Amino acid sequence: MNNSKNKKKRKKPYIAGLAALEFKVQYDWEYKEAKNLYENAFFEIPIDRIIFKDCIKGMDKLPENFVDLIIADPPFGINFDGKGSQYNRDSGFVIEGYNEVLKNYNNFTLNWISRLPRIMKETASAFIFSGWNNLKDILIAIERANLKVINHIIWKYQFGVFTKKKFVTSHYHILFVVKNLKKYFFNKIEHYPLDVWEIPRIYRPGQKKNSTKLPEKLVMKCIDFCSKPGDLIFDPFMGNGTTAYCAKSRFRHFLGFEINKNMKQMLKQVIEKTKAGELYQPYKTFLPSKEEIIKKYPHLRKLINNGRNIKV
Repeated sequence: MNNSKNKKKRKKPYIAGLAALEFKVQYDWEYKEAKNLYENAFFEIPIDRIIFKDCIKGMDKLPENFVDLIIADPPFGINFDGKGSQYNRDSGFVIEGYNEVLKNYNNFTLNWISRLPRIMKETASAFIFSGWNNLKDILIAIERANLKVINHIIWKYQFGVFTKKKFVTSHYHILFVVKNLKKYFFNKIEHYPLDVWEIPRIYRPGQKKNSTKLPEKLVMKCIDFCSKPGDLIFDPFMGNGTTAYCAKSRFRHFLGFEINKNMKQMLKQVIEKTKAGELYQPYKTFLPSKEEIIKKYPHLRKLINNGRNIKV
């Protein structure tokens, strides 16, 4: 039997670059619309704050079906305190009190991930960061919590600790998971979003920090694809406050836990210095211009000049 007869034929011939030229963001908001959604959002409990307590106990106190998006960068269980000479940093700028999980990492992981579905809305999703060492524990916990993996994203960065007898590790894993496969919110703001994100680590010499710090661009990407202005972004391991900063600057609300009380003053400064919506732009402004796309695909100009009906 010739299966080729059963294959569906394209209605129109494929033209490289045409889909990118015609691409429109699915959901977009002008600045005033986004600000209005942010200012008029209602929540059952006080938000836009960081609670200094263990997230496992703290999540039990949160309302059900409450959170729109979770961004979680938990301890990796690798005996890391951010002060080692291999990281080429002044340990005096690392704030004391970071807690690594060195025993019963699987139980720790099961405990905090099992609490996510209850607080997530049906439309909610989560981005869970992990190194490769204990990735299996994260995946097992996700499955037991009945969360569904949509993508296994690789964050590729430019730095890795020098090794002698193995390949240098220069990536993190990011598990994009949802509560409800049919209802989760996803805003396709790029025509061809890949599951490998090449985003450089940002070095901040002379700045105080709580161990490592995720790049703002990385956290912003999670927020932009999977939340709307006015939504609540939750971070169970607030660390340096990157999620709070990114959420507020993008007209989203935030809530999180942090166990290191030595971070109080620094996190207070981060929140107070951040102006709501200071980095907000409609997503259409992020797209490459018509001329940039045509420069990459010169044959498109000929189509346009010949009167081809292209939606741009």
